[in-house]
Amino acid sequence: MKEDIRKTIKVTLTESRIKDAWFDFGTRELREGMVCFYKATDALTGDWLFKTCVDEAEGKIIIKALKCPPGKAYTQMEGSTMIFQKSILKEFVYDIISLTYANEDDRIRREVISELDQVPSFIKENFDVKKYDEATGKSAIGKNLVTIVQEKDIKSMIILFPMERAWPMAQVPPETGLKEGPIKKMIEEAEKASIDEIYSLASDRLGMAKDEVDKLLDLLKSENKVIFPSSGYVKTVR
Repeated sequence: MKEDIRKTIKVTLTESRIKDAWFDFGTRELREGMVCFYKATDALTGDWLFKTCVDEAEGKIIIKALKCPPGKAYTQMEGSTMIFQKSILKEFVYDIISLTYANEDDRIRREVISELDQVPSFIKENFDVKKYDEATGKSAIGKNLVTIVQEKDIKSMIILFPMERAWPMAQVPPETGLKEGPIKKMIEEAEKASIDEIYSLASDRLGMAKDEVDKLLDLLKSENKVIFPSSGYVKTVR
């Protein structure tokens, strides 16, 4: 799935400042270093704007979400950060894996992941996952698993942000949601498509099972992107 991720989350540098300052809420002091701004377009969730702060003295990189896609869940992520710290693995930094979920009041919460089978496949397939002690040379209660990224690869750190913080809350599995575009295109090409035809095309072109297509069509209907004009047919909303 690695190639799919690189194609569906596009990260673009919009501004680079060789030296700037920011307030570090962890150390509660002003820090200085390189500050950059990036736009990220995620096919699954929408557009993001990130600020990155490289603190060489502390050996960490801060990824901060300045602007998030619309919606109750994403709005709550504005201002949130992901911190990558220097690893004992040369030229790598690590991030403690925590996934986001919404509680019964639609307030988002984060949960630190301690078991490998709890890590979503789209993270394991695209990032190196290691135990905390392997990455840091020390142990800590509740900090069991981390992702590691090359310290110069800021774009990969930004890609990891929506994957950890936003994708776990998707109404359908990300592997299915990322196929929304191709499915809509199939329907648009046919103008008024037979659902059986969509099943066949989705199977041939995307390797999708019938129940996976049904989940995606239900999601598109709930978002008013498609309608079912008559029994057995589907049409995009223009």
